[in-house]
Amino acid sequence: MSYLDKLLEGVEIEWKRIGDALIRTKGTKITAGKMKQLHKDGAPLKIFAGGKTTAFVNFDDIPEKDINREPSIIVKSRGVIEFEYYNKPFSHKNEMWSYHSKDENLDIKFVYYFLKIQEPYFQNIAGRMQMPQIATPDTEKFQIPIPCPDNPKKSLKIQQKIVDILDKFTELTAELTAELTAELTARKQQYSYYREQLLSFDENEVEHVLMGDENVGEFIRGKRFVKTDLISEGVPTIHYGEMYTHYGTWANKTKSFVSDELVETKKLRLAEKGDVVIVAAGETIEDIGQGTAWLGDEGVVIHDACFYYKSDLNPKYVAYFTRTRQYHDQIRRHISSGKISAINSKGLGKVKIPVPSQKEQERIVAILDKFDVLTTSISEGLPKEIELRQKQYEYNREQLLTFPKA
Repeated sequence: MSYLDKLLEGVEIEWKRIGDALIRTKGTKITAGKMKQLHKDGAPLKIFAGGKTTAFVNFDDIPEKDINREPSIIVKSRGVIEFEYYNKPFSHKNEMWSYHSKDENLDIKFVYYFLKIQEPYFQNIAGRMQMPQIATPDTEKFQIPIPCPDNPKKSLKIQQKIVDILDKFTELTAELTAELTAELTARKQQYSYYREQLLSFDENEVEHVLMGDENVGEFIRGKRFVKTDLISEGVPTIHYGEMYTHYGTWANKTKSFVSDELVETKKLRLAEKGDVVIVAAGETIEDIGQGTAWLGDEGVVIHDACFYYKSDLNPKYVAYFTRTRQYHDQIRRHISSGKISAINSKGLGKVKIPVPSQKEQERIVAILDKFDVLTTSISEGLPKEIELRQKQYEYNREQLLTFPKA
């Protein structure tokens, strides 16, 4: 027997329409531009504007009739359909609405938790519209469970017990997520610190050379192809967008491919084993310049928003170097900004790179490889752990809020 079964043993459940059980509150007529003008640091009144958009204003910035001072459920009715509980003074834009209760035997937070697990149902209704949205009748006619309707005090006690349990679950899940996120951030910072230290050399001790010096290396730009050219098998290919989402310090196989015919007709360029693929365009300056050492036996087709760098340097050493602060501080002055930020081969060629012996390069790579494996493992493992805890919480919440229907 589940905890809820024990809690509700012998208890009747009445299903009641939200419109009959709660009081609906309209929003305020306020534009997004007006909200920005009214925004005040530390102001006490929160205004919800849909999605994650909120602002804080003073109480005299909007009419008193549009201020809700009751603990309420805010219905976010457009785009991603969500319910949010808020127990301080607030208002919201008039395309949204909210509910509160004047019934002392109905816990509004209990209703909120129940509606929270119904979000997929409301999102499905919203999806029938061109712009996903629900209307007030969708929530007004929706039924909520009222345990033990003939005994209001017992009913309230059951509701509050469920709320207390879910509040604790919420708190523990948030704490665990924060701890795991902090752990991941700390490991990444530690890795970044050691990488920076291992790749920093005194110019009097180790020669620093221009990456574009003809005796050092050469940057070769890829050739243009589009996403629709990508296929599931064929010639290994790296599209510039994948450099941000898929590739790390090195790779020996690709996510995408193009046909032999495309390579031939467009005379696409291929990087070879030991070259370093460097992304040269992105939406922000911070996106530019990241490198991936290509270690695959086959040549790999490179997009024209990337360069591949040929040199006698250890390719992993170069790739790790492209992830240092000293490297990015150098390329920033050569990046052209606009809708898309970009850098050319001349800009990349002006970067100075420290060149220790091949043996020292290998030693540094070996150390950073271990850090990379550890950090990648944590980066993949911790989000999975967070997701697992979230699913566990959602499962327990659903168990507590699944009531028998007549």
